[in-house]
Amino acid sequence: YSFGLFYLAIAFMTETACVMGCSKTTGAAVSPPLVADTSIALPAKTYLALGDSYTIGQSVATSERFPQQTVALLQPQGIKLNDPDYIATTGWTTGNLLNAIETTNPPATYNVVSLLIGVNNQYQGRDTAEYRLQFSQCLAHAIRLAAGKKERVFVLSIPDYSITPFARNYDTARISQQIDLFNAINRAITMDNGVTYIDITPGSRDGRYDAALIASDGLHPSGKEYAKWAAKLSMEMMKVLK
Repeated sequence: YSFGLFYLAIAFMTETACVMGCSKTTGAAVSPPLVADTSIALPAKTYLALGDSYTIGQSVATSERFPQQTVALLQPQGIKLNDPDYIATTGWTTGNLLNAIETTNPPATYNVVSLLIGVNNQYQGRDTAEYRLQFSQCLAHAIRLAAGKKERVFVLSIPDYSITPFARNYDTARISQQIDLFNAINRAITMDNGVTYIDITPGSRDGRYDAALIASDGLHPSGKEYAKWAAKLSMEMMKVLK
């Protein structure tokens, strides 16, 4: 009886070993364990462009505005950025921009914010002391709207329109000198606040020799000129958006 049980146990163990081991030689595919896909598509980042006619792109197509071209340059770098939101209108001074920001009351959650304002302060002969105060307030709003992250704010200098056909009947030397004065103010305020400053003014004077850099209205930059600004801005934005 004991030998019968012994042989029965041996047979059971042999059969079990075959079942467990033989499956390796049957050629049957063994499916890997399922792994849940935990990747989440990140939402596109947001961009607010503050300014005047230069920001809204007077006399050029929407796609040629410098904020729009900046977005287009960042996309091939793997940076998904929504089309810009704009608070900008032709003819605005710093005071107009301040009023519009307060009226619009945009969310203070933008990933990046650009600011270019002041040419109409100069053109209208407004006081530099007023500009100093109001530009400081505009910059403070820009930082606030970038969720308080000053490294995500970018100030562009005022371009020099004295080289345009529009300015031929004006004192172009005086215009250029005043543009430099207003830029000295916005540069100092920007640097004091630890914000990135992008000087596009020297390049804007190339329009004196290259008519293709000026829009058909004879005053504002063309898409070709805006592309130069976008190249500089996109390089700075890339540093914080990568």
